[in-house]
Amino acid sequence: MEWSADKNIRWKITVPGQGHATPVIWGEQIFILTAIETAPAGGAASSGQNQSADQRRGRGVSTDKAHQFTILSINRKDGQILWRQTATQALPHEGTHNDGSWASNSPITDGELLFAYFGSRGVFCYDLKGNLKWQKDLGDMSTRNGFGEGSSPALHGDKLVINWDHEGQSFIVALDKKTGKEIWKFDRDEPTSWSTPLVVNHNGAPQVIVNATNRVRSYDLNTGKILWESSGMTVNAIPSPVHSAGMVFVMSGFRGSALQAIRLGDAMGHINDTPAIVWQHDRDTPYVPSPLLYDGHLYFLKVNTAILSNFSARTGKPNYEPQRLEGLNNIYSSPVGAADRVYITSRNGATLVLKNGPQFEVLATNQLDDDFEASAAVVDQELYLRGRQTLYCIAEN
Repeated sequence: MEWSADKNIRWKITVPGQGHATPVIWGEQIFILTAIETAPAGGAASSGQNQSADQRRGRGVSTDKAHQFTILSINRKDGQILWRQTATQALPHEGTHNDGSWASNSPITDGELLFAYFGSRGVFCYDLKGNLKWQKDLGDMSTRNGFGEGSSPALHGDKLVINWDHEGQSFIVALDKKTGKEIWKFDRDEPTSWSTPLVVNHNGAPQVIVNATNRVRSYDLNTGKILWESSGMTVNAIPSPVHSAGMVFVMSGFRGSALQAIRLGDAMGHINDTPAIVWQHDRDTPYVPSPLLYDGHLYFLKVNTAILSNFSARTGKPNYEPQRLEGLNNIYSSPVGAADRVYITSRNGATLVLKNGPQFEVLATNQLDDDFEASAAVVDQELYLRGRQTLYCIAEN
């Protein structure tokens, strides 16, 4: 598909506030999370006064303004707002990365309930008409260098799983999706991470796989018991695991490179130096974007750059590496795949469309006058891109 400002844009709308959360679609509804600045909080320190040395060097930003943490339900057909709910209004207790937002955690739904997770501001459960069912406060995170929060919840069956890795006591918790009551909770020996848990059914039993710096761990979804673990990734673990055909792939790429291909059938206990780790790779792995596993091809970017590798997921042999993506530069969003196409969106507004397969083939380069950090969402014949202030519905007219 090809698009531009005046080609194949079915509709676009301005989204108030700022957020890097990916749009979530169910039926004819799109759900967006955003944080909208309000008036400065009374008595709060100014942004400059309240910044740490790391923040003054541009590693993070603080704020003296409260925000409305808001959920929007949008009609897929025409982009009209169906309902809008402010979950809470609060002054963020610490900063976020200067490229980040205070609404970077993506929502999740099972078609009956919508879970809007705003990290330290809490988790909020709504029905799809916008009625609040329950809410829960899990505390306040203290993230590394005030870089902010970003991990999203995972949902499977009756359980909502939230990973809470920060500079205080980290933990993982499973909540009853209907009531918000805690089912199990276990402490974790981990620094701040931003990876979203992955729930995988293996041999009829669901397990929760979490990427992190000290250990990659798998938990029994029903009990929270650790099933297996391996040595961890680099610092600032962000990419989420991906899974297919009994194999899980975990990676990270800040101040180093790490990729492990893990066979679940062999994974039990400590799996380092066992057949469970089928292959490993120590170059050109991503910092922020998660990988894409599509029809046996494992796509991943180098750090946050427009340099792509494509490996055989089964063997670990490269189909191509490293391949520069012309027209793209810095990339935070994750690649997505649909209809035998791979879509990679850059922060400069360009999206490269590749043919899925072992050969590198560019089908189109599309440009919009916007900045993109959120990952794309694809439903039916429509592609949804969330820019800094605009949500686009892209479809062939």
